[in-house]
This record gives sequence, structure tokens and C-alpha cells, in this order.
Amino acid sequence: MLLLASGEAAAHATLDYAEPRVGNKVANLPRAVTLTFTQKLEAAFSSITVTGPNGQRVDAGRASVKDNQISVPLKPGGAGTYHVNWHVLSVDTHTTDGSFTFQVGP
Repeated sequence: MLLLASGEAAAHATLDYAEPRVGNKVANLPRAVTLTFTQKLEAAFSSITVTGPNGQRVDAGRASVKDNQISVPLKPGGAGTYHVNWHVLSVDTHTTDGSFTFQVGP
């Protein structure tokens, strides 16, 4: 019985879904970037930054966390490649981070 209990390992929160999707091309810049993870997140220690084609940050304000989802509003922007960087702390006390890009344009 002890072997079974100790055999369970806590997994880190991994990115399950992103809107806009990772590597996707969208016609217009969305109002927000929303990321969904495999575990609940700790709001105080989780963040998203988004930079636009000119390298300037386009995230507008603090990210909001609800359960396993984190979202940040975006300032208006034009066509080009946008870079999303995220850092999260899950309720299992493990941190994970990552990044991806998406395209805006016709």
C-alpha cells in the first residue's frame, strides 16, 4: 500500500490550450490572450507578457487567473508576429514557463 501511495507523482501544470492558438494566424489582434493549463494556477505568481512586431509590450494590465486559466487584455495592434511569454505557478507548487508566437494579418 505504501508503494502505491508514494508512486503518485505531482505533475506540473502544462499548457493545454491557447487562444489565439499556438502558431495560428488571425485576421485581427484579439482583445486578450487566454491560456488554459492542466492544473489550477496561483494568481499571485502567474503572468503573461505579449510583445508585438516592433518588440514593444502590448499586454494591457495585469493578467487575471480563474482556476486553470490565465488571461491578459491586449492593446490595439497591427499586422505581424506576436510573442507570448508565460510563467505560472500551479497549486502543486511547481512553476512552469514557456513561449509561443501567433501571426496577425490577412
